[in-house]
Amino acid sequence: MSDQQVVDLLVIGAGMAGLTAGARAARDGLSVVVTEIGDQVGGSARYAGYAWTAPSHEVMERHNPRGETSLKRALVDRFADGIAWMRGTGVDVKDAQPILGFGQGHQFDTNHYVDTCRRIVVAAGGEVLTRTDTERLLLEDGAVTGAELVAGDGTRRTVRAASTLLATGGFQGDTELRNRFVHPHAERMELRSNPHSRGAGYRLATSAGAATGSLGAGFYGHLIPSGIPFADPSDFVDLSLYYSEHALLLNLHGDRFTDETLGDHLTTMALLEQPESRGLLIADSRVFRDWVVGSYVKGAVAVDKFALAAKRGGRVGLAESLDEFDFLPEEWGYDGSAVRAAVEAYNAVATAGEEPVPGRLLDRMPLDRPPYYVVEAVPAITFPFHGVRIDDRARVLGEDGRPVAGLLAAGSDTGGLWHRAYAGGIASALVFGLTAAETAIRTAARTPAVRTPAARTAAETTVGAAAETAAARAPSHGQR
Repeated sequence: MSDQQVVDLLVIGAGMAGLTAGARAARDGLSVVVTEIGDQVGGSARYAGYAWTAPSHEVMERHNPRGETSLKRALVDRFADGIAWMRGTGVDVKDAQPILGFGQGHQFDTNHYVDTCRRIVVAAGGEVLTRTDTERLLLEDGAVTGAELVAGDGTRRTVRAASTLLATGGFQGDTELRNRFVHPHAERMELRSNPHSRGAGYRLATSAGAATGSLGAGFYGHLIPSGIPFADPSDFVDLSLYYSEHALLLNLHGDRFTDETLGDHLTTMALLEQPESRGLLIADSRVFRDWVVGSYVKGAVAVDKFALAAKRGGRVGLAESLDEFDFLPEEWGYDGSAVRAAVEAYNAVATAGEEPVPGRLLDRMPLDRPPYYVVEAVPAITFPFHGVRIDDRARVLGEDGRPVAGLLAAGSDTGGLWHRAYAGGIASALVFGLTAAETAIRTAARTPAVRTPAARTAAETTVGAAAETAAARAPSHGQR
């Protein structure tokens, strides 16, 4: 059985970016269809809890110098409007707080937000289709005009759309794409993400002639204990070894190879490129007290990550002195005396107030307060930085640098914003989801969807209801 319809906006992917775009467009009176390959909406956003980014262009440039300038500027400039939009949906968004030492952001209930966006789309007469795959994009004279959809029961549907948005969440779930565009051994990494983001948006876009971002851009992820597969999405946070920024990380040869203090997410990329992509993360009692059992950011639940890794069967050890490193288990594959010597050498340099090699920008205190807490760490991936190129209006760019007519992209399907740097994936999904909706709204004003009389009536009713809702929410004079 086949069905066909015409809408203003077709959204492929019901995560943070896709639902934000769908809800924003629906509130403006557009006819919207949102599709999702999984059995529920939300994607990886359900495992997050903060929207944050760099607070200024200067800070963004300092921490992400190789990212696309127009996209970086759009993220910084539009972030406050994104927060205001979320609050306007009725979701509780906390006041701003520092994040990662250089960013600023807001804690909010991501589950409440994505479910609210879904309700906004449906209440406005739109559809949210789960367990629905996108088989191909419709192309006419080089323009994308919608897509062919296939439901889980085999039902086929053609949706023609003035604008089609790709927001499928990246390709981290596809090992072939990871190995091609992240690292030749990227399949080693645990997937710190929903399992459905397998490159659908990337493949659909490139089939329509889209350009993609530069190679070697890296990925966002975190260090986790080795040998512990994720059993539940709560592990994505509970097992992440955020405290690595204050510890020492040594590779299989017992060498430091990066500045750990620049951020666990950056150290994760560096570890992937080391022998066997594994290393020993070493903390002393000071780091354990202040960082291992502390909250990563204000408001987050504190978890004793060392105890959790030990309980789950990870490679962990407790050394009462540096001399005990000489007796690391042989099956781990590390030279214990080399590990001890590396920690001693770092401590000598730190105690003398000298610059260690590699450098250490922030916490330069020695690790000289036993006992020592040792965890073997490996990288885990949340999403890649390589993806579909867009402009600052969320329009997909072709190989010639011009927009592919009718095609938009947002969230982790896109590339160019981050290059071996990171300042907030939820923030970028929010900002460019809203940007995509605004582009679709402008497109719909020029080329409104051809609807049946019943659909036009529903759309007119939706617009009227939206206007009434907006009027009801508008603050009266004197309110603050």
